[in-house]
Amino acid sequence: MTHVQRPPAGPASVPTWEEVAHTHGRFLYSLAYRLCGNHQDSQDLVQEVLLRVRRGLANYQPGNFEGWLSRITTNTFLDRVRKQKRRPTQPLPDDPDRVIEGSPGVDAELAQRGLPDDLQQLLDDLPPEFRVAVVLKDVLGYSYEEIAEHTGAPIGTVRSRIHRGRGRLKEALSV
Repeated sequence: MTHVQRPPAGPASVPTWEEVAHTHGRFLYSLAYRLCGNHQDSQDLVQEVLLRVRRGLANYQPGNFEGWLSRITTNTFLDRVRKQKRRPTQPLPDDPDRVIEGSPGVDAELAQRGLPDDLQQLLDDLPPEFRVAVVLKDVLGYSYEEIAEHTGAPIGTVRSRIHRGRGRLKEALSV
């Protein structure tokens, strides 16, 4: 799998919210797209993440800023998955007379070029916990320790999720 280039780590001082949105927006969108699998949900997730970042910036202790953003993104994604399980929704039917499709943005195009559609679909089919672990390891190139820190899961659980997620991907690819 291809790795997404992460933005450079910021200075030791805490950036403003506008700086975060401008400097790290592409990184957040790319991670959100890999987790959600579609443009609309990815945009919604990034918006929710940026709201959480805005609330949390005052308490941020300078350190691994990108790791902090990744953790917020993955936790927000998992919160949404849990919420959807509790409150399943049915999408409204498409009404072509009332909806005008816009073209996807540059970030959507870049994200879609990163992984083939069939591979993204296989990622989408993984359980959320496996998907988060596999995306952080194999797409973004995080270490097991970093993933454990981001997800709050023990390192053994992270290794197991990656192993099981990769196994499911391998099985699906061999069909």
